[in-house]
Amino acid sequence: MKIRKAVFPAAGLGTRFLPATKAQPKEMLALVDKPLIQYVVEEAVASGIPHIIIVTGRGKNAIEDHFDVSYELEKTLERRGKTEMLERVRAISDMIDVCYVRQKEALGLGHAILQARHLVGDEPFAVFLGDDIIDAEVPCMRQMIDAYERCRGAVLAIQEVDRRDVSSYGIVKVTDTDGRLHRVDDMVEKPSVAGAPSNLAIIGRYILPPEIFDILEKTPPDDKGEIQLTNGLKQLLRAPGVYGYQFEGKRFDAGDKLGFLKATVEFAMKNPELGAAFRKYLTTLDLSNCR
Repeated sequence: MKIRKAVFPAAGLGTRFLPATKAQPKEMLALVDKPLIQYVVEEAVASGIPHIIIVTGRGKNAIEDHFDVSYELEKTLERRGKTEMLERVRAISDMIDVCYVRQKEALGLGHAILQARHLVGDEPFAVFLGDDIIDAEVPCMRQMIDAYERCRGAVLAIQEVDRRDVSSYGIVKVTDTDGRLHRVDDMVEKPSVAGAPSNLAIIGRYILPPEIFDILEKTPPDDKGEIQLTNGLKQLLRAPGVYGYQFEGKRFDAGDKLGFLKATVEFAMKNPELGAAFRKYLTTLDLSNCR
């Protein structure tokens, strides 16, 4: 079956960005001129996925409003003759077929995905984490879908990270390499540097079979009371199998303040309206006085 549906867990509290996220969703923080979640939704659309499922929680109404029609705003832009801006605003609500489901408690990524079961049904689906913004000529998920059509197992986006940083990621042990596609033999959530089986980290893109829902329902919570997706994925290692795909592109961890700032600078430099002026401004900075 083709990948027709994508799940976007967006119920987290965004504590790493407090106080900015006290009254607005982390997913709605602006990266240059678009909220973070719009970047990942656009990746799904560009990858050929027509149906979007966003898992929200309390205080996330701004996400729903963003992808909805804004009659008052559109009428105001139309009346003022701001045609180009009107087209941009309308394109957001016209872009996707979206459904929403609530995660009443933040009980882990596995639990968030489980909330979308009745909307996904009995078919393979994609998962996007909005913290990971991936700048790629061919959308990362499109690359993964092409890999899925070769292997027909669960597919995880992976990339090499510095050995010193492995404790911040789920890390995979791989064999049977076929170009960028690797068979996953094992995975460890946030291992120590000494205990990590490799430096290949799982990044926030997944293609999962429908069997994952039954597995997640039976997966016990960890010591924090959360259902971890990694623990569920381990049950798929034998059949239908789990594969890691080393995508082409540059990934930014926009869930981290420094990563968010790096993404802001690089996306601003590439912006067709701002890029030239912004690059010129950067050349005027005297970094020798920064501490």
